[in-house]
Amino acid sequence: MIQLRFTSHLEKFFPGLGELRLEARDVAALIRQADERFPGLAAYVVNEHGALRPHVNVFIGDERIHDRQGLTDALQDGDVVTILQALSGGMMRK
Repeated sequence: MIQLRFTSHLEKFFPGLGELRLEARDVAALIRQADERFPGLAAYVVNEHGALRPHVNVFIGDERIHDRQGLTDALQDGDVVTILQALSGGMMRK
């Protein structure tokens, strides 16, 4: 099992997202499986070509994935994958 965590505002749009446990051989398959459970989730993480969006980073353990285009980084049982989605916007001033 792969443990998948999100550190972003996505749970606001996908209640119950939290931490998932999935079976996958690579990052692309992991994102597809997460999207099957939470339809529309992948659109926040990858673009129409399946590559990571510029504001998204994915880590396997402490290491950032190498393949941002095809998401072919291999996964092993017990891996912890963290998807970080940056929030954009400026400071509000009165």
